[in-house]
Amino acid sequence: MTKYCNIYSKVLGAMAIALSITSCTDTWDDHYNIGSTYKGNLWESISTNSELSNFASVVKACGYDASLASSQMFTVFAPTNANFSEAQAQELINVYGQEKSQSVKNNDNTAIKEFVQNHIALYNYSVSGNSNDSIVMMNGKYLHLTSNSLGGQSMTLACNVGNGVLYTLDKKVDYSPNVFEYLKKDAELDSVANFLYEFNQYVFDPALSVPGEIKDGQTHYLDSVSVLENEMFAHLDAKLASEDSTYWMLVPTNDEWNRLVPEYEKYYQYDNSVPKRDSMQYVNARLALLRGTIFSRTQNPDRTVRDSAMSTSSVIYEWRKYIYGTADAKYYQYDRPYDAGGVFTETQDYQCSNGKVMKTNKWKIDKKQTFLQSIICEGEDNERLDSVDQLTTNTPLTIVRVAQNNPYYGKLSSNSYAEITPARGAASNIKAVFNVPSVLSNIGYDIYITTAPALAGDTLATDASRLPTKFRVRMAYNDVNGKQPSKESQWTLLQKELITTADEVDCFKVAENVQIPYCSVGGNIAPQVKLILDTRVSNNDVKNGKFNRILRIDSIVFKPHEEE
Repeated sequence: MTKYCNIYSKVLGAMAIALSITSCTDTWDDHYNIGSTYKGNLWESISTNSELSNFASVVKACGYDASLASSQMFTVFAPTNANFSEAQAQELINVYGQEKSQSVKNNDNTAIKEFVQNHIALYNYSVSGNSNDSIVMMNGKYLHLTSNSLGGQSMTLACNVGNGVLYTLDKKVDYSPNVFEYLKKDAELDSVANFLYEFNQYVFDPALSVPGEIKDGQTHYLDSVSVLENEMFAHLDAKLASEDSTYWMLVPTNDEWNRLVPEYEKYYQYDNSVPKRDSMQYVNARLALLRGTIFSRTQNPDRTVRDSAMSTSSVIYEWRKYIYGTADAKYYQYDRPYDAGGVFTETQDYQCSNGKVMKTNKWKIDKKQTFLQSIICEGEDNERLDSVDQLTTNTPLTIVRVAQNNPYYGKLSSNSYAEITPARGAASNIKAVFNVPSVLSNIGYDIYITTAPALAGDTLATDASRLPTKFRVRMAYNDVNGKQPSKESQWTLLQKELITTADEVDCFKVAENVQIPYCSVGGNIAPQVKLILDTRVSNNDVKNGKFNRILRIDSIVFKPHEEE
């Protein structure tokens, strides 16, 4: 069979592949027939062909000769010696050996992933005069296959053997990195790459592996293929290593990374009570920089992306109210990204197998567009109410919904609020404590409280319930050891007295540019900032009908401070 293939090579060596290719033993229409008269294998055909000796030397050095001699079906596209020299082959063999000595896994070994697996596909593929498709190589790359080319390189010979198909190529097929791989190849982006690659792990995939003998009831694999998993992909909502998706990624150069990360780390300082606080600061600060930098082309087609670029971390309009507390929030979404000063301007773009990397040393994403967000606590959210003074206050609080035909409908957040009233028979002021979650450290917040009028819940409310009230606002938060002040006198007084207006929605600016020393961002962290509201109404005020002791809290907002 080998001699016959070599003779066939000499006869057709200068000819391009015709509209269909005749096999060594069959017609191409019968190439799936493994029971052909010839019982040889791909490795025998490759290793005995003098024109493929350089390719064969790399395959053997990398241990793929056993796979190609097995019963597993493959299609091999082998570059001939004419344009793949012995020196090039030896260079790849040296790379393989060097990385092997450094315990680099086969999945990551450059010689295997970028050369050997880039020229071998699982299963067997035939071509005809109208072939025009993409096939998946062993490294997961999609390459364009026609009747006479693969990946743009001309095919000059085909041979059908017992365990697959062998084609020869004029030149080797260049390896195209995906977005995730490109980060590792660009020296100016290794800060981002080093962070993301820390979280790589491989999970064995038997479906992609080459089975060998069965010993003691277990299959031993000639080639064990593992699939890359990276937990950061979930945090970024993008599988950057997937060849089945198309992404654009904005990536800061090392200089920009080193400028921004120390600043962002200040916002994620945790007190000593938080487990693994240093690791949380390390990861969250870097994720804060990378979230909102990846764009799925499915979500951003040409017809819309110039008007507005939606990153994979963005939230569709219908969910914004639920996620952010307001439908107006447009975090991780960038209007007019190609206009002057837009996030897609002044970048260097590099095409990848699954999209492109947009490298920039002029970072255009403002942190107020991404992680530095307003914190909106709905008064009616029971999770936000930490506690009330049970001796003076009715428990639980009453949640009031604003009817659509009410004049106040649309004037209150979520059209609902919390009504906190004195306990029956109580003749003293009431107190309610609210939790404020996910506060960043060392960032100035302006604090707002919105109150609702009695008429918003009941258009027939009594005169007594419609009266205004007076209340003060204090704040407590964790110290370095995770403790809060045990005495009320140690709480921070934000407002000594605020007075609501009868029949009006009031929005009070309680404090300006307040900084909290420790962060409470994280799913496993209890809220560490508390706002304490208590009425300050005297018995005479109540007796004379000037004020009542009812708090109607629509929302509490921590808004990042902006210098005027």
